[in-house]
Amino acid sequence: MSQRTCLSIILAAGEGTRMKSAMPKVLHPIAGLPMVAHVVRAAAAAGAGDVAIVAGRGADEVKRAAIPFAPSAETFVQGERLGTAHAVLAARTAIERGYDDILVLFGDTPLVSADALAKARAELAKGASVAVMGFHAPNPTGYGRLIEKDGALLAIREERDCSEAERTISFCNAGLMAIAGKDALRLLDAVRNDNAKREFYLTDIVEIARGFGLAAVATETAFEDVLGINNRAELAEAEAIWQKRRRREFMLDGVTLIAPDTVFFSFDTEIGADAVVEPNVVFGPGVKISSNAVIHSFSHLEGASVADGCQVGPFARLRPGAELRGKAKVGNFCEVKKAVVDTGAKVNHLTYIGDAFVGAGANIGAGTITCNYDGFNKFVTDIGAGAFIGSNSSLVAPIKIGRDAYVASGSVVTEEVPDGALAFGRARQATYPDKGRQLREKLAAAKRKAE
Repeated sequence: MSQRTCLSIILAAGEGTRMKSAMPKVLHPIAGLPMVAHVVRAAAAAGAGDVAIVAGRGADEVKRAAIPFAPSAETFVQGERLGTAHAVLAARTAIERGYDDILVLFGDTPLVSADALAKARAELAKGASVAVMGFHAPNPTGYGRLIEKDGALLAIREERDCSEAERTISFCNAGLMAIAGKDALRLLDAVRNDNAKREFYLTDIVEIARGFGLAAVATETAFEDVLGINNRAELAEAEAIWQKRRRREFMLDGVTLIAPDTVFFSFDTEIGADAVVEPNVVFGPGVKISSNAVIHSFSHLEGASVADGCQVGPFARLRPGAELRGKAKVGNFCEVKKAVVDTGAKVNHLTYIGDAFVGAGANIGAGTITCNYDGFNKFVTDIGAGAFIGSNSSLVAPIKIGRDAYVASGSVVTEEVPDGALAFGRARQATYPDKGRQLREKLAAAKRKAE
């Protein structure tokens, strides 16, 4: 089946009204990725080489969300919403290219798995013309039923049209299906809108196929795989399901999650075996954690890489471009942005490192700030290997601190510090006896007068 060509048609024309949003529904994110992009990724993993997105409002935005995972994705606009079969036929020119398999998916089912889609495609490879994905529901009320006999799918029956016996069926229609490419247009063009809503229903192709002497079957998948999202509450439910699955995958791959339910991952988070993640950690997009690293509690990471044996946090923030190399440490209440913290370097307390390079083995004291922005442009701070930056220092970029240099605590450093040099950037202290008491009395009197 791997050599069979496949087109996935993703129906993404739903509006955002029930989401109470100006944004198209399918662009709302799960794990930092728009729902429609999750569907595109699953289709690609199931062997769908090409993608056709049928959209309404916001078609260009929807296409942009899909492009990173399907560079050749095409967008087709469904001008009028006249039913699911009508929506699929909006992509007629793509279907006409003669794919072996057509996958019809929905942009608001972000949890669909590649395995479930591959299972439906496998039925086409065996000779079926239509393979409908279904699920068993403990309470099937409200769902269309899949009517089967001797392993064949006879029809998809909406609940209002079911007989009493058919209402007892728990095998329900998920809406997603695979169609043999050679039969797709013949089946779709045969759909009629002779129903109360005057719409063209994709589900009708099951009975149409049987009328043509073609085989139709149903495949079973988990209800969670085909969960459709219509509002913010269901969006949160889908997020919870996705996170639960990913946590389990990481733990089975050798990652220690001390309190799994409190850790949140992005769609592309990578973590190596024997890494430890403590409670209440959030991973934004673009994070790579190597083996044996420890991410302490209440840390937030995004667009960062953490090498083998590093430690992050607690209460640390790694922003995009942060790179921690072997056994480096970024401690509590520290922020690192677009900066390299080289092997064995330590940024332990209450520190901001931005647009910088911190050399191997350097030690950055508490309260240190790289002053990288002048209100218009960003500048780089280069700290040499083995340098020691005393607490409460401000390094005004662009600036270079040499290897094994020493910056005294409380310094504001504006000029280069050569290798091995000692730099003081403090104002000279002046002490005036009794002036402190006099100042306090003056301020207290002014306050009393103001009251």
